[in-house]
Amino acid sequence: MDELITSRASSAVEADRAPTERETADGHRSSVSPLPEGPVPIGSLVFADELPDGVVVADEVGRIVVFNRVAARLTGLDPAEVIGKFAFDVLPLRDADGSDWWLCADPYHGLPTRTRHPERSLYLSDGTEVLVSVGYVREGGPGRVARKPGGADKGTAGKQSSSAQPGGAAKPGSAGQPGSVRRLVISLRGAQQRERLERSRAELVSTVAHELRSPLTSVKGFTATLLNKWSRFTDDQKRVMLETVNADADRVTRLITELLDVSRIESGRMEVHRQLVDLADRARKIIAGRVASGDAEDRFRLEVRHGVPETWLDADKIDQILGNLVENAVRHGAGIVTVVVEPAHLDDLSQLASTPQLAGPGRLGSAARSGGTAAPRPGAPDAASVSVRDQGEGIAPEVAPRVFRQFWRGKRRGGTGLGLYIVKGLVEAHGGAIGVCRAPGGGAEFRFIVPAGTAAA
Repeated sequence: MDELITSRASSAVEADRAPTERETADGHRSSVSPLPEGPVPIGSLVFADELPDGVVVADEVGRIVVFNRVAARLTGLDPAEVIGKFAFDVLPLRDADGSDWWLCADPYHGLPTRTRHPERSLYLSDGTEVLVSVGYVREGGPGRVARKPGGADKGTAGKQSSSAQPGGAAKPGSAGQPGSVRRLVISLRGAQQRERLERSRAELVSTVAHELRSPLTSVKGFTATLLNKWSRFTDDQKRVMLETVNADADRVTRLITELLDVSRIESGRMEVHRQLVDLADRARKIIAGRVASGDAEDRFRLEVRHGVPETWLDADKIDQILGNLVENAVRHGAGIVTVVVEPAHLDDLSQLASTPQLAGPGRLGSAARSGGTAAPRPGAPDAASVSVRDQGEGIAPEVAPRVFRQFWRGKRRGGTGLGLYIVKGLVEAHGGAIGVCRAPGGGAEFRFIVPAGTAAA
């Protein structure tokens, strides 16, 4: 960029500064030239403080000319105090073995063909871990080394090494040579997000290993027993063993399906195949399936309000959402499980999305409900709402913000802890929102809202 912008960082240093000598990181003396006066022709530095990562730029002799706000936050240093100082003094970066990164990488005197160092984990002097990547801006263009007509390199590593001084500071005469470093751009990022990701992955591996071990042990045990002693068992005994193997195989299949869903949600690859869906019919199907599997019919109640608009949704994913919510109510709740399908409005959706975890009864959405009856709302409903309520102990207010996170489990341990996380991802994939509050009759109420629309929505 040709535009000349005065660097706020550079202006903090006196423009008429005379050449001085200072001690470098390893105790040697180095002569440095004055900082450039006035505007800095670096268009990429105009908005340094607005960048999401820490940015530190050093000039051709290693002095800092840019130290943005994020870099100051990560290092705890004042930009006004570090401008003009040597980067290797301000950022004494070391690796996990304690080796000095500046001495190992030798950025100013290494191979002139280097263009960058990929991101890696390094440590500041106080032990703070930061993720550091480094880029080079060289004379003659990135990675270019000018050559004499006879083929000899002007900017070879050997020639630069002869003018190098320990500690990373170059002699004044070495700057400006073709291939020499004109600017060193250091990017800094906090390591907390990576640590959280690594902990999440480790917890996922631990959970998966635990959940797989039990059914696979059962499958292996029963199949080995049947193969070795088939003739010793009666038909009834064989049936019980095979039914157990079949149930455990289904459990493994569900776990793999959940893991695939988590992967799609996190990568944003969740596909929604919309079709006309009757939410009340899908709820009846889920309840009928629970009754067929052995649950008491009087354990469930379905309430359908008048005026539910037409919805175009992914039928399979809606079944998965309703199935997970009903199973959660049966497993962790008590009493009657009530499923309520009712019309809603998109302003309810906005409120639910902004405050998805509320503790008070009936506070999900702006519809004032008393005893399960919705107050009249002006205008035609443009969304549909489904609530799943139980009559158990409910969810404590301090726990509510965590229920949709990975691996959250209630007091009654069981399952992978991924069900509600997947439910939230599936609802949001439809353009909806979900929240949890205390049900009007006690217990927990999970309510999700999806917008009404057409096949193209």
